[in-house]
Amino acid sequence: MGLTARIRTRDGWAVSHAVVTVTDMTGAQVVRAEADDEGGVRDAVELVPGPYTVIVTAVGYAPVASSAIVTASGRAEIGTVTLARQGGTELPTPGPWTVDPAHSSVGAVAQHLGISSVHGRFTQFAGSIEIAPDEVAKSRVEAVIRADSIDTGNAMRDGHLKSPDFLDVERHPEITFVSTGLTPAAGSDRWTVHGDLTLHGVVRPVDLDLAYLGTGADPWGGTRAAFRATTELRREDFAMNYNQVVQAGIAAIGTTLKVELDIQAVQGETLPQV
Repeated sequence: MGLTARIRTRDGWAVSHAVVTVTDMTGAQVVRAEADDEGGVRDAVELVPGPYTVIVTAVGYAPVASSAIVTASGRAEIGTVTLARQGGTELPTPGPWTVDPAHSSVGAVAQHLGISSVHGRFTQFAGSIEIAPDEVAKSRVEAVIRADSIDTGNAMRDGHLKSPDFLDVERHPEITFVSTGLTPAAGSDRWTVHGDLTLHGVVRPVDLDLAYLGTGADPWGGTRAAFRATTELRREDFAMNYNQVVQAGIAAIGTTLKVELDIQAVQGETLPQV
């Protein structure tokens, strides 16, 4: 195999319509190959040893160029190439944005029996984002989650999670997050969102590691922005101390939760009627 590569977005999705072009030092094209449905690029043309330029392009993404050295094997193993959305480093337009629950997810992962993970999600939530016009660090985020919308794919387990042992949804029907600040992290599209999380009746400061994935037009004439955020919570910080030791100190449920948010927001104060 002469040329191999994997083309991915910043959040790990395959870019199936990407094109990889390889040129020699005179600028002449020697290989042109398209990615498959999995974002993989494979071409059997054996290359003459020496330096080459590799250019990866895809509609809607900023092109990436890099150098490659082909050895006596005649292979160019490019590895994983990450593409950013065209204009992806430009921040969303200042003003209000509304989270679209139909195209977003709020999930959590807990360790089970010390050997595996249980994944859950909340199916009912709403949120708003206000991008500050003068200084992005002044932007604000607010979100409300219905605690009783927890879904782990098992009705008995969901019922236990809604009980006073965990979420206690009768007494604490909502989980809320209100941002208190925003600071830049590594890279122009990485941020830390500081805020207050109210969970199980307890308010604690929480930091979200936020990746801004870019903006784009939607089929309904609007503009959308995408974000991915993660954090880790300790259950005891929110007075959820229930546990069951199954053997030799191994707990049935881990003490921490990994929270994973994939958010798509629509520009404006309301969602489109579709």
